[in-house]
Amino acid sequence: MMHSPMRRLALQGALACALATAVSLPALADDAVLRVSAIPDEAPTELQRKFAPLGKYLEAQTGMKVVFTPVTDYAAVVESLATRKIDLAWLGGFTFVQARIRTNGTAIPIAQREEDAKFTSKFITADPAIKSLTDLKGKTFAFGSPSSTSGSLMPRFFLQQAGLNPEKDFRNVAFSGAHDATVAFVAAGKAEAGVLNASVWDKLVEQKKVDPEKVRVFATTPPYFDYNWTVRGDLDPALVKKLTDAFLKLDPANPEHKEILALQRAAKFIPTRKENYDGIEKAAHSAGLLK
Repeated sequence: MMHSPMRRLALQGALACALATAVSLPALADDAVLRVSAIPDEAPTELQRKFAPLGKYLEAQTGMKVVFTPVTDYAAVVESLATRKIDLAWLGGFTFVQARIRTNGTAIPIAQREEDAKFTSKFITADPAIKSLTDLKGKTFAFGSPSSTSGSLMPRFFLQQAGLNPEKDFRNVAFSGAHDATVAFVAAGKAEAGVLNASVWDKLVEQKKVDPEKVRVFATTPPYFDYNWTVRGDLDPALVKKLTDAFLKLDPANPEHKEILALQRAAKFIPTRKENYDGIEKAAHSAGLLK
């Protein structure tokens, strides 16, 4: 028996309505999944290696499945947090400021490493003629990512305080994209000098991935606040508390925790707050990176 055109239209309308309702409903599995990402300040394989035991620990602490999703650039982490594609993100100080602005102030920093309260960047070179920041005039120079706190913003701010404008005073300015890539640039002679964060520099030296006799540190920035773990502001407050407590409970005396902390290059995690990053925001305005 054939349906009348009106009957067919009514059925199609009902089906479309049902589909629209199904699409608008949240997937039930999402309630049990914690979606995590991080700024890509090192190679993706390294980020995954660093996160693996922490992810298992967070699963045990929250009772949720933890999924780590690497992204291609810094902006993607900020956007994913703002559009609720991720719940928890490892951000640099500047990316946190960008996330705070992008989420209308709702993003919440929940923990930072003890080291992040006094973080520094290292200026490196393989050129024996470069001994101080003023020697960088007329040289080629590599920053990390344009959105990196320790690989771009704060070094740029301190260079400006030393009377240097990278775009005017350096022969060429490149952006390597990540801290380990900056070291590779300088080691290979693609840039005569560069800058990266102290933590990644120390790790590369320890792992013998850089020879400090060939590539050396010739200047270090004053300290500033940097990395933190941030949650999206509309996450369930009970889950935010669980996550915060999980980071603060990590104890170097516990062998399992010690491995997690070592991979995060953290002595321990401490509470943090939005106000810690006000200085980063001022530096970003001063350096012309925020309008």
